[in-house]
Amino acid sequence: MLLNPKSYDPKFADPATLEILSKTIAFFENKGLAKVKDDDHAARWYGDFVEFQKGERIFARLLTPSRYSEDDDARWDTWRNNLFSEVLGFYGLAYWYTWQVTILGLGPLWQTSNEGIKEKTAKLLEEGGIFAFGLSERDHGADLYSSEMKLTPKEGGGYLGNGEKYYIGNANKAALVSTFGKMADSDDFVFFAVDSQHKDYECVRNVCESQNYVAQYALKDYPVEEEDILAVGRDAWDAALNTVNIGKVNLGWASIGMCTHAFYEAIDHASGRSLFGSYVTDFVHIKRLFVDAWARLNAMKLFALRAADYQRSASPDDRRYLLYSPMVKMKVTCEGERVINLLWDVIAAKGFEKDTFFSMAARDIRALPKLEGTVHVNMALIIKFMANYFFKPGEFPEIGQVTDPKDDEFLFKQGPTKGLSKIRFHSYKAAYASSSCPNVKVFRGQISAFKRMLMLARPSKKQTEDFDFLLILGELFTLTVYGQLILENARIYDVSDDTVDQIFDFMVRDFSGYALELYGKANATLPQRLMAKRMIARPVPDAERYGRIWTGEVQAMRGAYAMNE
Repeated sequence: MLLNPKSYDPKFADPATLEILSKTIAFFENKGLAKVKDDDHAARWYGDFVEFQKGERIFARLLTPSRYSEDDDARWDTWRNNLFSEVLGFYGLAYWYTWQVTILGLGPLWQTSNEGIKEKTAKLLEEGGIFAFGLSERDHGADLYSSEMKLTPKEGGGYLGNGEKYYIGNANKAALVSTFGKMADSDDFVFFAVDSQHKDYECVRNVCESQNYVAQYALKDYPVEEEDILAVGRDAWDAALNTVNIGKVNLGWASIGMCTHAFYEAIDHASGRSLFGSYVTDFVHIKRLFVDAWARLNAMKLFALRAADYQRSASPDDRRYLLYSPMVKMKVTCEGERVINLLWDVIAAKGFEKDTFFSMAARDIRALPKLEGTVHVNMALIIKFMANYFFKPGEFPEIGQVTDPKDDEFLFKQGPTKGLSKIRFHSYKAAYASSSCPNVKVFRGQISAFKRMLMLARPSKKQTEDFDFLLILGELFTLTVYGQLILENARIYDVSDDTVDQIFDFMVRDFSGYALELYGKANATLPQRLMAKRMIARPVPDAERYGRIWTGEVQAMRGAYAMNE
């Protein structure tokens, strides 16, 4: 399940995909850890990686829908893009970042009905271009209503663009920057494309101290013609939100990659370090930390893989991915932080050393829950689905594993972003009934207790206006969905019962923790507190299962991978 560059052979990858992934791995292994770290310390722009992808036409093949390319291997295939995100995250968040913001920049370009700009975009990708997404502003963040970027009509046709954007990745070198603003005369929303190298485009500064160039840029009477307009009005609004729907899953995959590399370093360090006459990995608490980190990391990947199946199968009648994709961004990235924290508790001071990958991962893993909408923003979105998920299940054909080499065309035809409360989901009960693992049974009981509380002690109007209270309900709901997709995918990937039971060991503990938090809320009613207590449970201990996981899975990772120096 976990990536190992030394023996990388992803199942179901076609020859072109395997070539792209293998060449990318070879690029980083040939570069070596010392040079990766030197570039990181110097905050050096990753021009070598940009040139590498240009030479191999990697972004062109991965990010050009097939109808706009003459290359038979070009397509927008979420499954292989996820694998590429994982590989980039494995070697460093900076490399992943230029890929991620290129995806965001391309979102409005591939959604537009402007065929001319699409043809231009395909050509620029073929030339090795990177792209940027000019949405947020310094004083308003991603509050689209308050955008101060304006397009003013010119006499005789066309427009002049004026305003600033802030915190925009790639905006120093982007072939096109998809820029969001408003029409000065009508106040309508608008998306338009600009060239970062144009004389009326000012790249003011890099607002971050890192390899990434996260720009503040300004347009000063920048000439915009009709052929540069991507969308106007509601279409522009939808393009912004739908772009985030497309790109936010990449954050979870970056987290999976980083945590996997950090795990290899941590297990090698601890296994080879002797303290007080014993190896570090002989200590009981160290084994527990490693097993917990391993179980959480496997759960992250199982969930993210399964969420991709629903994203790739989406249609106007099946938008379940709008629950699962935000969870890859929110839940998986938060779990990534927990994995790094667990490993850091093992390796302690080693995690600060400047020549390790771990010190980079420990710093950068914190960014991912905070990008493409904070955890709280994504939780607010997820809560909207809770009532239908629990109480109004729909009927859907079963979605299997979707690894077909095809374009995910619906992602660029998502349409209006309204109507979330009408989205239905298949019943979660089938997934939970499919497993006889002891800890899955315990977790199933916790879900039943939570659902009973929602029926018999539902939040009052005042409580629903208290987002701090709703966040706890959201966490319990999120765990329910997380477990469901993990179980669905455990069956698809033939994951052992030992692994599933170990994953649900921490799931039971996490559910109990949030239930206790709900119990302690000052505004929780007596019935809610009583029902919260019924959600608190103890995972079923199994020393033999735990031993098999430790010996056969966790300890077996010792010496399996180390990056070339």
